[in-house]
Amino acid sequence: MTPTSSSAHPVLPTDRLDLRSWSAADADAVLGHEAPGDAAQAHWAHDFPAEGDRVIAGLLGQNPVWLGAYGHRLVVERESGLVVGSVGLFWPPGEGTVELGYGIVASRRGRGYASEAARALADFALAAPEVHTVVATVELSNPASVRVLEKAGFRRRSTGAETARYALSAPGHQER
Repeated sequence: MTPTSSSAHPVLPTDRLDLRSWSAADADAVLGHEAPGDAAQAHWAHDFPAEGDRVIAGLLGQNPVWLGAYGHRLVVERESGLVVGSVGLFWPPGEGTVELGYGIVASRRGRGYASEAARALADFALAAPEVHTVVATVELSNPASVRVLEKAGFRRRSTGAETARYALSAPGHQER
């Protein structure tokens, strides 16, 4: 499936990106179940998939809800049409909170794509009636990932020995 193909869920556009739902075919291609050089791979950045993308692809079969509208999305660079990463919600929410994860391939880092994708998917999640807060956990040893969340409007909620937890809440929601 190409990044411009239709899927069951609408593409979420940002200024420079299209966030397209994963399909089972995308997961199979990422996991190498299709022959190298297939049509999907022609629409991938040369360094896609990264390890995190492979992990998500491997978990999609066990978590079919992640293929839904509020699940995981491939990040497509609109200018080139190439898949350059993924961003996702670990749906369903619990007590009004849903976790967000993201990753952009090394060749496209430093362009603000991760913050742009994270904010767009967080805003989409916050529009769901059962969600009031989107959270993300980052390793403190990864300051670039901390900056992604801060640029996307997330605020640090707690800090542990090795990780920090960030949150973005719906307007008017009181953080605990």
